[in-house]
Amino acid sequence: MESAQILGYFLAILVGISLGLIGSGGSILTVPILVYIMAVEPILATAYSLFIVGSTALVGGIKSAILKKVDFKTVLIFGIPSIAAVYLTRAFLVPIIPDVIFTVGMFEFTKPIALMILFAIVMMMASVSMIKPSKVKIDENLPLIYNFPLILVEGIAVGVLTGLVGAGGGFLIIPALVLFAKMPMKLAVGTSLFIIAAKSLIGFLGDLKSDQPIDWSLLSYFTIASIIGIFIGIFLSKKIEGNKLKTGFGWFVLFMGIYILVKELVL
Repeated sequence: MESAQILGYFLAILVGISLGLIGSGGSILTVPILVYIMAVEPILATAYSLFIVGSTALVGGIKSAILKKVDFKTVLIFGIPSIAAVYLTRAFLVPIIPDVIFTVGMFEFTKPIALMILFAIVMMMASVSMIKPSKVKIDENLPLIYNFPLILVEGIAVGVLTGLVGAGGGFLIIPALVLFAKMPMKLAVGTSLFIIAAKSLIGFLGDLKSDQPIDWSLLSYFTIASIIGIFIGIFLSKKIEGNKLKTGFGWFVLFMGIYILVKELVL
């Protein structure tokens, strides 16, 4: 096994730790690791990310359900439009994007470059939600209140985003659940994991329809490492204050997003 692969699998553990600790950030790390360390082609990396993050989130979601930290009604309300959007995006929208979108002189703006730039923008959006502390205070004794139209729109938007860049969207789902369903943070994190798992794994099925070769060995090892990480993350979440960790991780994600933009457009 090459040193780059060993490093990649080690970083996969960090993907799981991120999901276990703060309920998001897994795919923000997964795609850059696959592209820049494991040398996976960007479009294929977004497909791999769906499977890896979906499988890891499912394990974390089951663990959260055992602890009664999942609201399954919300999983259905948010998940169904999101699942439909991500599947349709992977199966039909991504394949029709042209390989070369436009050219300027000698520079070709290709489909892989476009997806990585979109991913970098998503990373920077995610970093803002992580760095900026939430000021919303929720009374855990109050019943959940659903804003159905906003949850529906948010579900579709997150599904399309997931389909395009392979991001689970926890950084969008959790604030939506807190704001639109008045859900306590810990319940929102557990519920988010189930939503991420469902839409990511079903979205991956859209890629199985294509003729892309799937490296099941790499996918299996990376997923197992990530699942190990989520158990570590869930354990550490009892010991570490989540808000401080989330802020630090947010700054890291911001710098990673800037790096990807510079690398794809300048270097």
